Amino acid sequence: MISVAEATARIVGAFGPVESERVAIGEAHGRVLATAVRARMTQPPAPMSAMDGYAVRASDTPGTLSLIGSAPAGHPFSGSVKQGETVRIFTGGVVPQGADAIVIQEDTEAHGERIAMNVAAKPGRHIRPAGLDFREGDVLASEGKRLTPRDLSLIAAGDVGELVVRRKPLIAIAATGDELSAPGQPRKAGGIVASSGYGLKAMIECWGGSVRDLGILPDRIEAIQSIERYAQDADLVVTLGGASVGDHDLIQKALGPKGFVLDFWKIAMRPGKPLIFGKLGDVPLIGLPGNPVSALVCATLFVQAAVNALLGAAMPIATRSARLSGELGANDSRQDYLRAVTSLKDGQLWVKALDVQDSSMLGALAKADALIVRAAHAEAVPDGTPVEILLL
Repeated sequence: MISVAEATARIVGAFGPVESERVAIGEAHGRVLATAVRARMTQPPAPMSAMDGYAVRASDTPGTLSLIGSAPAGHPFSGSVKQGETVRIFTGGVVPQGADAIVIQEDTEAHGERIAMNVAAKPGRHIRPAGLDFREGDVLASEGKRLTPRDLSLIAAGDVGELVVRRKPLIAIAATGDELSAPGQPRKAGGIVASSGYGLKAMIECWGGSVRDLGILPDRIEAIQSIERYAQDADLVVTLGGASVGDHDLIQKALGPKGFVLDFWKIAMRPGKPLIFGKLGDVPLIGLPGNPVSALVCATLFVQAAVNALLGAAMPIATRSARLSGELGANDSRQDYLRAVTSLKDGQLWVKALDVQDSSMLGALAKADALIVRAAHAEAVPDGTPVEILLL
């Protein structure tokens, strides 16, 4: 068996970024940039008023000034402000030439075309200088950035309408097993409903990939060998089941004649020890365990890492610290991922392991919002101990 760290490194090392494509900014949420985005304009492009009021020369205040025009947002005043003059201005309006401060309207009194400035203004007061946010040519988002709603607003403000992003990696997934049936369909005697694939598909799409679902394949050599035909243009193949020891575990047996070369099998972790990784011809393949919790925990660690590598995304799967609610016994030789729930107490994050950790129980995984990560051979820890968690 190999460690989780070594397994992750081998998987990530098997991938390079996929090709890029251009998309409109309105279609770019969640996509990963293939090239950095630079601003096409300075923001603000000129000094702008931060308040409704009057543009003045600070040296003329306090005092009564002559109103010579107005500068609403989008309609700059064409002249300049000279000694003893002022221009009515609104938030977002361009500060006219000659003015160096804004007096807010609450500090003025209007008497027709004569405006009394009741306070002494300071140069720069209530003015947003040109380039306060960014300047033309500044990098707004770097290559490898997964675009958030905030990123999109910033990029749009930089006058960028199209982005070069990585295409969505194509992941072919297949569930294997004679015992499986689709939800809502007649169940076989002694059979179970196939469930992991629905969570896996949703995960991959959340991470930025697209899915080709090959459905449920029976435990027959020829059926499993069909994966090779449907996977030739995929970036990754993920199978569910058929990774453990046993007469009916056919992934390696069936795909070997189709060019599958094993890299590793078995990881020192719980849940998810029997995980296969190798290549089916030129296409990497991850064989997830059949137990649904094992499959989804392994997907969170390894399939997500693979999709990130395909996208060139600088997004390591990061853990954080929380205080343990309850206590945990000593761990054995496998790195453990305990399903757990978090809570906030006095501003601190706490986490409690669920009582039942069986790898077949999807109810516990659905209830959990974190995994407590316990290193191999970790000692027993009491209540309140800081522990490492992976938020789901």
